Amino acid sequence: MSQPPSSSAPSPVITPSPACATSPLDPQQFRAALGLFATGVTIVTARADDGTLVGLTANSFNSVSLSPPLVLWSLARRAGSMPVFSRGSHYAIHILASDQKDLAQRFATRDIDRFAGVRFRDGCGGAPVLEGCAAVFECANRSQYEEGDHVIFVGEVEAVTRVEQAQPLIFHGGRYYTELPL
Repeated sequence: MSQPPSSSAPSPVITPSPACATSPLDPQQFRAALGLFATGVTIVTARADDGTLVGLTANSFNSVSLSPPLVLWSLARRAGSMPVFSRGSHYAIHILASDQKDLAQRFATRDIDRFAGVRFRDGCGGAPVLEGCAAVFECANRSQYEEGDHVIFVGEVEAVTRVEQAQPLIFHGGRYYTELPL
């Protein structure tokens, strides 16, 4: 039987990497490294008080809690849609299916009517819910946290729909995939 470590055992010494101590982080290298993390692709939608629809493509989505059901996503502080999302009561987060690359690109394009010709229904709190997505989380805008150049939104999921056996759209290294090769 092994014995617990002695309280007089020396603590390990951790020294910082030389890169940490001598040079600032290169933003391009940081972005390139983040691109190595394969993610799903989402579109987040909301309705402004005046009825205007807003939506954007995002891959900054994650689960937070099962009880209560919470998810998070983040938005650049300088985003034109920030006032709608920060003041609104609800939004919908859509996990895109593998056949929705064009929709992802549409909602990532600036200065167009992103909803023109797009089929949707009104969801919780009036947030537009797009058709054909792998899954949709209809959320109450529970809390927001300012961090760096983004705001982290935590949504309490009020309704969820999903398509059984749906294949997700994947984003990796600046490109879309329907599956990653092994």
